[in-house]
Amino acid sequence: MTRTPNTFRAPGPPLPPAGDPADHEPGADAADADATTAAARTSTAAVDAVDPSVIAAAVDAAVHRARAAFVPDLDLDTRLDRLHRLEDLVRENRSVLEEALAADLGKPPAEAWLTELGFSLDEIAGIRRELGRWMTPARIPVPLSLAPARSRVEHQPLGTVLVMAPWNYPVQLVLSPLAGALAAGNTVVVKPSEVSATVSGVLAELLERYLGDCVSVVEGGVPETTRLLEHRFDHVFYTGNGTVARVVMAAAARHLTPVTLELGGKSPAWVDGSTDLRTAARRIVWGKFLNAGQTCVAPDHVLGTPETLAALEPELVRAVEEHYGPDPRRSDSYGRIVTDRHLDRLTGLLDQVPAEDMVCGGTAEPGERYLAPTVVRSAPDGPLMAEELFGPVLPLVPVASAEHAVELISSRDKPLALYVFTEERTVKELFRRRTSSGGLSFNAPLLHLTSPRLPFGGVGESGTGAYHGKFSFTTFSHARAVLDKPLAPDTLRVVYPPYRGLRGRLAAAAVGLRRTRRRTRHAVSEN
Repeated sequence: MTRTPNTFRAPGPPLPPAGDPADHEPGADAADADATTAAARTSTAAVDAVDPSVIAAAVDAAVHRARAAFVPDLDLDTRLDRLHRLEDLVRENRSVLEEALAADLGKPPAEAWLTELGFSLDEIAGIRRELGRWMTPARIPVPLSLAPARSRVEHQPLGTVLVMAPWNYPVQLVLSPLAGALAAGNTVVVKPSEVSATVSGVLAELLERYLGDCVSVVEGGVPETTRLLEHRFDHVFYTGNGTVARVVMAAAARHLTPVTLELGGKSPAWVDGSTDLRTAARRIVWGKFLNAGQTCVAPDHVLGTPETLAALEPELVRAVEEHYGPDPRRSDSYGRIVTDRHLDRLTGLLDQVPAEDMVCGGTAEPGERYLAPTVVRSAPDGPLMAEELFGPVLPLVPVASAEHAVELISSRDKPLALYVFTEERTVKELFRRRTSSGGLSFNAPLLHLTSPRLPFGGVGESGTGAYHGKFSFTTFSHARAVLDKPLAPDTLRVVYPPYRGLRGRLAAAAVGLRRTRRRTRHAVSEN
């Protein structure tokens, strides 16, 4: 057993990121965070050899240490110091983290910086810059019926938070919610994904070294995760798929613990003839094939009229070659599939695509966990439309019109993101008013989640709750209402019983006097 004061790791070799039953299929939802349910996988021999009581004791100790470290009234300077140390962790260990990301996901250094390390540093810097203002209690006017009095809203830390991260962005999706939780004054238990085992080990060591006074790390698989979920936390933040999210939510419900669930789904893109198809193709190819398609907000499929899709096809092929060269396998800008099992799932889907519907790509190299950027034609009810693809496969799905695209989108689970490539204002309004999704972005994929002033989160099957920037601070805080009313003069005497005579009339008049102005009788808003 390898164990540090605030870190528990399953004994023996790390849980293998390769197939067997060591990871849950992500296809129906989003990235597999930990495959918590025993039905989804079985324990490895190394873990089976461990007395369950040893695992339970180590997990319990990690949780208890984090809870014991919590200080309810943590000051601004201490919170800023923790954020500075989190930033130092990234800056001082950039090469180590990039090597770990390359080992697990084949991420090129530039992509690792853009989507993981640099992204996390921007998030930390933005939070640190605004934190003092967010922590300042907000004065709230009191209604005349409560005067004299003063009121305010103050944000309190929740306590000890559990952050459960996935394997597809295993650094960013630990550090970004962690920054928000620390800024709000909490202590944190981090559970990295065992699927990205190299990153998990590196993060466990670094978090102990830089933030061991306020962060505990639990590594491992099902036994460790199951034990973690038996504990009462003050908030659970889970990124992953809907199957495991239901297990997490059920476990949290036993303690009435609030949860944030960042999930996924089939995020569609609409493209019409009014847009610049060449630029649209470049942006779709970038957003889709970043991280080899293993991104929860990547365009899952493209909707368009048959004429538009026919014109888009050669532009997509051109964009793939522009980005990754004639042989993407040799490109230093293209990643790899995380495990053999995930690759097998994707190639199994492609086996169902007729040769005449293959626009480009489709080749795989199992020894390298490589799957080429692939574009295919698909019917709206084809095999590639059943589940989230979560890989470098882009179906082109013909529909009759934008209205039919909206109907198709609305008939399915609400996606995490929706992308609309059009220059038509009426089409933008159609998608804005008649669809529901976690985020809506016009003419560019992914970018909405990079803005620290926008909330990032899902709706329905794609998740609940949001974070980034101030939304992270409020997610991990309790907004407490505070009212201070002097004892003299005692204006509350007008509402004390008995309610007879003048006192009864005054009590009745104290509330319900304000009326809103109505435009017309029984008016129904067009919005």
